[in-house]
Amino acid sequence: MPLAIQKGTEEAKRNLFRVPMAGSTVTHPIVGENGAGRVMLKPAAPGTGVIAGGAARIILEEAGIRDVLCKSLGSPNHINVARATIDGLRNLQRPDQIASLRGLAAEEFVPGGMLAAYKESERTVRELEKN
Repeated sequence: MPLAIQKGTEEAKRNLFRVPMAGSTVTHPIVGENGAGRVMLKPAAPGTGVIAGGAARIILEEAGIRDVLCKSLGSPNHINVARATIDGLRNLQRPDQIASLRGLAAEEFVPGGMLAAYKESERTVRELEKN
């Protein structure tokens, strides 16, 4: 048993990724897919909480997302829902990244409140990494 836990921990460390957030929610709506499992993630207003069930709720809370609307659209299989949730989080893009793809400045494209929340989230992450 300890060997299995060690291997799982090592694999998890290799597969870490950063989730772009605007404050305590995701930056834009997205649908994650894995097999027949599809999960829709939508930004929510502060104070909404994690509106999700089962495997998706656990993953979103562990990612540090506190306000999000989530709906499982495909297979109810917990593994597919979990993998689809992770796929959705992996495919999230930063607001400045989307603006540059469209040839605009971030201030022109992204709503001011969302851009400010995103910059605050990034500043907090950088401070935590320093400590």
